Amino acid sequence: MAQVSEAYISRLERGQRIASPVVRQSLARALGVDPEWLASGQGSSRAERERPEAHRYADHAGMQVYVVGDLDAAMGPTTPKLVIVAAPEKLEGLLPEVRGRWAGRLNVATSTADYLEFTSVESDKASALRFVSERLGVARSEVVAVGDGRNDASMIAWAGLGIAIEGSPQEVIAAADRTIPGPGHGGIQQLADALLK
Repeated sequence: MAQVSEAYISRLERGQRIASPVVRQSLARALGVDPEWLASGQGSSRAERERPEAHRYADHAGMQVYVVGDLDAAMGPTTPKLVIVAAPEKLEGLLPEVRGRWAGRLNVATSTADYLEFTSVESDKASALRFVSERLGVARSEVVAVGDGRNDASMIAWAGLGIAIEGSPQEVIAAADRTIPGPGHGGIQQLADALLK
């Protein structure tokens, strides 16, 4: 069995489906097993266990974990996001490989050092920000986006003013117009003061 969060289940009707082979290859890589072993059902006893990683992500996101018998079936026809939770050094090593493998087909980014996220190429923070700003009638040039994770880079690049938090991964800083100090160091206050002048 695999574990799916409550919010994940409630958002199944959004986004693009991640094909079953993508799910199997990503999970197999994160678990350190052969994708065929996982696909054949030989790995079912390992996948049926509750895993601390699922609870760590669910606790962080304020979600409940549900154990499901078949991840492919539970995901349904659309899947907004797959998250792999692992040690930061493992994900840093995995990131270039999976980005290369799924370039043009999936967005692959870390949101925090221990979360590797896979989303549709049509579903990222830039597309969400674009959607909201169009609905509200706010010009792109008037949009400010602030972030510190690789999954924020597209949003920061799209916004009229993109801000990265100091210490963010280099690709996030490269996407930004400027940086501000992180939490507890007055960065948001500096930004507010600059915007209100």
